[in-house]
Amino acid sequence: MSTSPAPGSPGAEHPPTPAQLRAAAETFALLASPVRLHLMWLITHGSYDVSTLATHAGISIATVSQHLAKLRLAGLIAARRDGRRTLYAVEDPHVITLIRQIFDHIAPDGSLAPDPPR
Repeated sequence: MSTSPAPGSPGAEHPPTPAQLRAAAETFALLASPVRLHLMWLITHGSYDVSTLATHAGISIATVSQHLAKLRLAGLIAARRDGRRTLYAVEDPHVITLIRQIFDHIAPDGSLAPDPPR
């Protein structure tokens, strides 16, 4: 039995707007790439340059650069200069939570992880 109010009833959250639905779908589509999702997971755990990300992800620097450009354009990651290097980081706590929660939800074998005890 749900304890949440039904949509449209008093106390219910406002339904998402068409613009929110479109932006959310675009974000999920962007994260649907295993490579980009791996890069996002890495970046939620620290700031890295392209070379380090390429090494950790096991792909070329050019491929990492292309994916980082898409993630940056979408506003999911930020870049800052550190001398001659550019470091990439996730600064939005909502994005960090989203990435961490999906991997808490998926077990290492790819199955759904059991819910933690209450």
